[in-house]
Amino acid sequence: MSDLVPPPFTSGKTLMERVEDALLPLINLVFLLLMFFIVAGQLADAPLPELPATEQAEDRQSPHADMIVSANGKWQVDGELLNEESLVVRLPEPDGQQPLKIAAAESITMADLETLFRLLEQAGYQDILLLTEPGQ
Repeated sequence: MSDLVPPPFTSGKTLMERVEDALLPLINLVFLLLMFFIVAGQLADAPLPELPATEQAEDRQSPHADMIVSANGKWQVDGELLNEESLVVRLPEPDGQQPLKIAAAESITMADLETLFRLLEQAGYQDILLLTEPGQ
């Protein structure tokens, strides 16, 4: 029965030699693609276009804040320093439509803000908007 099926034509090479011969064109193709992208990346070395100028900080108007928290943790309403007892009296009444706006210094700690937020929560403020300056 083996006379009916001819032996496979291998040209005398082992299996490993045939696999190596089949991988060589693939390796060449990958190398050529790599070289193409290296050269194409070098050709597109033009700088990015300039972006339109953004507004300067002097041109922008700061939003109105109901309260200011300074860097040392002091609370101010209309330029007057306040403590826990007088703060709630000087702030506008809690309003469900308009949040209380607090401007905080960049270096204020979260512990200082947490104390303030707890006091405001006890006073009935549900919505608070924290205003900060963008980093330079």
